[in-house]
Amino acid sequence: MISVRRSADRYRGGDPAAGIESLHAFSFGHFYDPDNLRFGPVLACNEERLAPGAGFDEHPHSHTEIVTWVVEGELTHLDSTGRATLVRPGDLQHLSAADGVRHVERNAGPDPLVFVQMWLAPLAPGGEPAYTLVRDLAAAPYELTAAGAALTARRLPAGGRTDLPGEAYVHVVRGEVALDGQELGPGDSARVGGGPGPGLTATTRAEVLVWEFRAAQ
Repeated sequence: MISVRRSADRYRGGDPAAGIESLHAFSFGHFYDPDNLRFGPVLACNEERLAPGAGFDEHPHSHTEIVTWVVEGELTHLDSTGRATLVRPGDLQHLSAADGVRHVERNAGPDPLVFVQMWLAPLAPGGEPAYTLVRDLAAAPYELTAAGAALTARRLPAGGRTDLPGEAYVHVVRGEVALDGQELGPGDSARVGGGPGPGLTATTRAEVLVWEFRAAQ
């Protein structure tokens, strides 16, 4: 089973007047869709676009694994664990909210900022908040054991091919790819399950985020 969701069909949110544009792949905030609440452990896949100087003021999270992938620009991150970091393209940021954490996300730079933020449900609630920053994520998967999942950033040349897991969530960051006879472009996603993993082929140079599910939710 492969279900493709198009970029143009994502829910639009944010605050354009404040320089914030948000595109949601799942039911989110006041965009409630009971048939699109999650896929496996993935609760949200938001593409955020922040103008220079724009951002999200301090706000809370709990019992959520928050993974951020910067596409363009630099993300300034501050949180109640004392972390203050700049996240750049190719970096992976993981904030484990656990029993509760507060954070700020801003574009403090001169250029537009684009990032993809994904929320996953933990296998068990509670614990202490934790923060991980991986600079220039390599081809090896990032194991998010708290959610029973692993994330790989697959960068493919035109004509490059990669196999997908049998249970996976796929988000196209840039470029064009072919999956099971369907063409996917930037912002498109696919939910894969129920059989052997299909092959994905890049029709142009492409970057794709792939969540593999290690444990049942």
